[in-house]
Amino acid sequence: MACFFRRKIAAKLAKTLQQSEDVFVPALTAAPVLKKQLSQSADFRMSPETLRINGILPSSGDLQLQTENLAAQLKPDSVVEEISVRQGWIYFKLNRSLLAEKLLEPFGKGENDNFGLNSEFFETLKRGTILVEFSSPNIAKKFHAGHLRSTIIGNFIANLKQSLGNNVIRMNYLGDWGMQFGLLGAGFSRFGCTEKLKENPLQHLFEVYVQVNKEAEHSEDMKLAARDFFRQLEQHENQAMSLWQQFREITVKEYQHVYKRLGIHFDVFSGESFHQAQTQEVVRELQSRGLLKTSEKGTGVVDLSPNGDMSNICTVLRSDGTTLYITRDIAAAISRKEKYRFDDMIYVTDKSQENHFNQLFQILRTMGNSWAERCRHVSFGLVQGMKTRTGEVVFLEDVLDEARARMLHNMNQSNTTKELDNPDDTAEKVGISALIVQDFKGPLQSDYKFDWDLMLQAQGDTGVFLQYTHARLCSLMQRNEGMEAAAFNPSCLCERTGVDILQHLLRYDEVLYQSDQDLQPKHLVSFLLKLSRFVASAHRELPVKGSPPDVAQARLRLFSAARSVLASGMRILGITPVQKM
Repeated sequence: MACFFRRKIAAKLAKTLQQSEDVFVPALTAAPVLKKQLSQSADFRMSPETLRINGILPSSGDLQLQTENLAAQLKPDSVVEEISVRQGWIYFKLNRSLLAEKLLEPFGKGENDNFGLNSEFFETLKRGTILVEFSSPNIAKKFHAGHLRSTIIGNFIANLKQSLGNNVIRMNYLGDWGMQFGLLGAGFSRFGCTEKLKENPLQHLFEVYVQVNKEAEHSEDMKLAARDFFRQLEQHENQAMSLWQQFREITVKEYQHVYKRLGIHFDVFSGESFHQAQTQEVVRELQSRGLLKTSEKGTGVVDLSPNGDMSNICTVLRSDGTTLYITRDIAAAISRKEKYRFDDMIYVTDKSQENHFNQLFQILRTMGNSWAERCRHVSFGLVQGMKTRTGEVVFLEDVLDEARARMLHNMNQSNTTKELDNPDDTAEKVGISALIVQDFKGPLQSDYKFDWDLMLQAQGDTGVFLQYTHARLCSLMQRNEGMEAAAFNPSCLCERTGVDILQHLLRYDEVLYQSDQDLQPKHLVSFLLKLSRFVASAHRELPVKGSPPDVAQARLRLFSAARSVLASGMRILGITPVQKM
């Protein structure tokens, strides 16, 4: 395991420089595995700049000379075979047999889901209760493809935080209140049909919503009717509430079906409506603290400008006294803190809402809630060009159906496709993997162009390639079942392609740590794709069948470790690994 080797190298440095081992552990990182490097390349490296910053090396003088002097003082031993200085870094090459022995030790009895998760890198992380709010579509509307990013990014963050030992609460905060319901309620009495609502509930509600919006554009009467219906909701009048409840139940039931397809679950289905009553308490508190002002338009606002000159205001009440989205968000945040006692809360929405969350956190702090410092908004860009064969895509189910159909077609055309018990299910899982990896390859903040053909390629940086690699390794394990029980001889793994995999596995804990720091899935995606490329090379060059028993067994242990880490990383991303395809 990587932590074993870091400790050994840190102990060597500590003894030489008369310092604590703990000073050196964070400075030691796994050396990147480069295509053009020789097989005798180093496994770990350390930046002397880090030692200088920490006061271990003198702050003045020639750093290169200091680095070379330090390296000269460090003598090779049974763990570290070679110490060198290149491009300002100190490199450490490990005993190859010991590297294989320690790194593959956890896989002696098959899969190891905890590999990399017990690293000293995570000792500094504060673990606790983390509430992640994600997906959050608007009820009475079909699940729009635009909500896909929030759904899969939020799921990744929740999976990652849970794997690192946190108690995670997955919350879906539905848009189930507000003026949109005024429009829908008023529109349903005019354009709605009970029979159509039974046949295809969300499609009919969507049609009603489109019709009423068109009507409201040029009809003052419709706008007034919408405001009146929302006022009835805020006052909990029976007829309005009954219709709203019906719309909400229909929608949650439909959404559950989509989430099941994506392999995503929620601990809590909340919504704006849950906090409607508490908004009045928020308004009273803002008033009592002297924070609520009245604008020239008669709206209730909070002045967020540093000079108190109303140059930066946030509206929290309409002129008719009804609440807004942000009023309910303030109430929701306070209620969640009281109910769940979270240590951190993460909101996952698109980047157009950055200002909304800046205002939300600022108002919470102004109200005296110091925990608002531990609230975080993870934003993301837009997906461009998501279309099916029939044209523009509006709904997520259309995207999932299309991904499954295209993947099934590709599998049927391939000569390597295995006979499957449930081809549709496999195509669904692989298609969703392709969607997730295409989305996660770049920085979340960036917009990206959706491309069906690139996304579903079996070779290249795709989710299909990850699934194909995993299925191939599963097949290898099945064909050689029982062989792993033999004694493991790590000295049999000295070939370049095998060492590449070992060196790459050393980086897994660092990749998870980096992902935890910035909540970007691209680090893990990049790691898994590179691992899959190393596996492809090793699979070609290191045959199991026909090799001497000890060589075959060692290679099988290596491939078993690669499969286990690949599966573990895929699950964190939100991908269900398939065993055959």
